[in-house]
Amino acid sequence: MSDARDLEICASEPIRIPGSIQPHGSMIVLDAGTLIVTQASANVGTFVGLDLRVGEGLPEELRSLRDAIERKAADADEERFQEALEIGGRTLTVLMHANAQGRLIIEFEQRGEREEQAIEALFVRLQAFSQSLLDHSMDDLTAAARQTAVFVQAITGFDRALVYRFDPEWNGHVIAQANNGELPNYLGLRFPSKDIPPQARELYRTNRLRLIPSASYEPVPLVPAVDSELNAPLDLSLAALRSVSPIHLEYMRNMGTGSSMSVSILVDGALWGLVACHSRNAHSVSANVRAAADFAVQAFSARVSAHARLEDASLRVALSALQGRLLAVMAEENELSAALARGESELLSYADATGAALAMDDEVIVFGAAPHAAEVETMVEFLESTGRQEFYTDHLGAQMPGAERFAEQASGLLAVRISELYPHWLIWFRPEVIRTVTWGGDPHMVVRESGRIHPRQSFQSWQDQERGKSTPWREAELDAARNLRNAIVGIVLRKAEVLANLSESLQRSNKELEAFSYSVSHDLRAPFRHIVGYSELLKGRSNNLDAKSRHYLDSISESALAAGRLVDDLLNFSHLGRTQLALKNVDMDKIVSEVRHSTTRLIEQRQIEWDVAALPIARGDPTLIRQVWQNLIDNAVKYTAREEVSRIAIRGWRDGDEICYQISDNGVGFDMAYLGKLFGVFQRLQRTEDFQGTGIGLALVRRIIDRHKGRVWAEGSVGEGATFGFSLPLKVRIDD
Repeated sequence: MSDARDLEICASEPIRIPGSIQPHGSMIVLDAGTLIVTQASANVGTFVGLDLRVGEGLPEELRSLRDAIERKAADADEERFQEALEIGGRTLTVLMHANAQGRLIIEFEQRGEREEQAIEALFVRLQAFSQSLLDHSMDDLTAAARQTAVFVQAITGFDRALVYRFDPEWNGHVIAQANNGELPNYLGLRFPSKDIPPQARELYRTNRLRLIPSASYEPVPLVPAVDSELNAPLDLSLAALRSVSPIHLEYMRNMGTGSSMSVSILVDGALWGLVACHSRNAHSVSANVRAAADFAVQAFSARVSAHARLEDASLRVALSALQGRLLAVMAEENELSAALARGESELLSYADATGAALAMDDEVIVFGAAPHAAEVETMVEFLESTGRQEFYTDHLGAQMPGAERFAEQASGLLAVRISELYPHWLIWFRPEVIRTVTWGGDPHMVVRESGRIHPRQSFQSWQDQERGKSTPWREAELDAARNLRNAIVGIVLRKAEVLANLSESLQRSNKELEAFSYSVSHDLRAPFRHIVGYSELLKGRSNNLDAKSRHYLDSISESALAAGRLVDDLLNFSHLGRTQLALKNVDMDKIVSEVRHSTTRLIEQRQIEWDVAALPIARGDPTLIRQVWQNLIDNAVKYTAREEVSRIAIRGWRDGDEICYQISDNGVGFDMAYLGKLFGVFQRLQRTEDFQGTGIGLALVRRIIDRHKGRVWAEGSVGEGATFGFSLPLKVRIDD
């Protein structure tokens, strides 16, 4: 049977509804509305000295109890009631409370002869104890715990009083002890969480005090066993006399204790620890002394709570200052990675970490003592698989497969996701802290016999070495990480908004420039044509012009032609941003053939060898694609003009999701060092005197292909020719 199954068995024990009580008192159960007796302990007749019958009301001899019930009913704020009452000629301590089933549970205990004097003495001792707690420094929690253990042992008379503190895994650590030497010294020992199953811990939280005067007692059953009206067992969660689990009694006997009492230490409603008292032999404590012990322990609880709040507040103030310095650095840097690098010391101190990492934009940057970037990438995959926005652990090896290999740097991990859309994470690391823990017995040993689990029998100290764990993350540090994440997300969003505004402004400026250049180009087109026309007319009508005058006219005509071509190119370039694409299937063979024919028709004297393969069909705007081919073929023809034979090859092929085309020549080529300028506006790599051109052709090619969501490229070598290419996606998506 597995340990998990064992724990399930312990956790399923009916400790809230045992159906019996301990024999140092007796109990009657009344219907809260009618005060009819519904159940009673089997010993109530001998203990109270009266004959009580189930199904009947309280007898006249219990008038004092009836009056007490009425007083309790009048005080709605009082959940529990304790009072000394004369019953059957004796003074008994009566405890009363109502449970969630609508039943009044009334418990009777013997009362000591000098209890009144004892109460007065207890009051004085409680005052002294409260003052002693105040005398200790607020930081010295251990001294306050020791003082509490000493006080509780003194007023209860137990042989030993221990103050336990639970760790996050519910293992109990004895931090203080008062011991008269009758029982072993447990100071500093740890007790595994399985010693107190979850349902028992919850009962410790709801009912702070539990007394077991004898570990060898015989339970007294409730009669009848099941409430006939409720048809359910009685919930005794808040009853002082509630009978306890046989496994726990066996645990006590194995520990060598004959009696015990425990008082819960609650901090902000949560179970923080216990004050556990033991004696070697049977030992009982009156209800008033138990109440005094409870008061003392709750005073210590308040001290623990104040200490925790002070520590938490101090840490949050320090973290707030660190966050302010980090954010100041971020405000000065454009890149988050650069900001964190500048503020590395603050970043690590922020989470009391020794290493950190930023995973962003397919890049991992590590700070301090952190795993390698490749290992951080593995962590990010793990973090993404959790589907969480934050993740923290002080034992990464127990959470992430393979994490043991970098436990030395990252046994503890705190990660926050800094993007809603992308796998961007900010991560802190804490190193492994190897601890030697002394347990009060082997925590791994489970004894089974006779078909059920038994508590362990040995409480000899047993040492274990814990590996793969870091110091745990504190709540203030987790909150600080969340705050920093929110701040980073806010900064990134603000910068994105600034970039969006800038982009919008640039787009608006570009449109205005395009409109301006379109207007200017359009207006200049006609004057330049007129200049060319008139200069040609002048040359034809003036036969008497000398050679110099004719040269002037030729220069005017050529300059006007060049200016006209520039204006035409500018007009085309600016027109691109103003027209919508008309997408169709484009027959590239047909377009290339027509462009070749129109280009070479003007230079029939040139010897050009064309090598044109069959070209695949692509999707695009036929008019604009024609311009692309026109410019590329014009360039190939132009830059091979010095070759005796111009060799121009054109190819096309499919590559994945795109269709690619390229044109190669054996012309003057270009230096690859200037590749970045090649497709820019007015960028020329050759002298104007050698090769005429406007410097817009390749810029026009790139802009057309960009609008088709394609790409352009070029390769070349000076004197050895050049290759220009472009691609078009199979599925063109135009969104601008």
